[in-house]
Amino acid sequence: MKFRITSEALSLTPLMELVTRPDCGAVASFVGTVRNHHLGRKVTHLEYSAYEAMALEVLQRIEEEGRDRWPEVSFGCHHRVGLLRVGEIAVVIAVASPHRAEAFAACAWYLDRLKADCPIWKKETGPDGSEWVSPRP
Repeated sequence: MKFRITSEALSLTPLMELVTRPDCGAVASFVGTVRNHHLGRKVTHLEYSAYEAMALEVLQRIEEEGRDRWPEVSFGCHHRVGLLRVGEIAVVIAVASPHRAEAFAACAWYLDRLKADCPIWKKETGPDGSEWVSPRP
């Protein structure tokens, strides 16, 4: 599946294999991991929640809009839900295109749209407590 919401560990390679095509000479990717700080605060883990059915629809809709801009581009996105520790992969995006410029541009665009439009929420936890850092579910 090119679009997936899962509690399982993520890896970029399977997604790259799903978007790669013989007519594409470039694959751009983004791998988002959990970091140990945010805005000067220590972070021990994140917890992602999603309205899964709607999130999958949004991920696919973003691809459709992206293909209107870049007709030759193939998109894929897998996002984790549940508790993630520092260093774990939260999201992988892969974009295949005949040329690198379009692949890089489309990958950055897809990530921005994912963060703005997809009903996936993040709660950050550190030694001083927990806080929703994106709109609450």
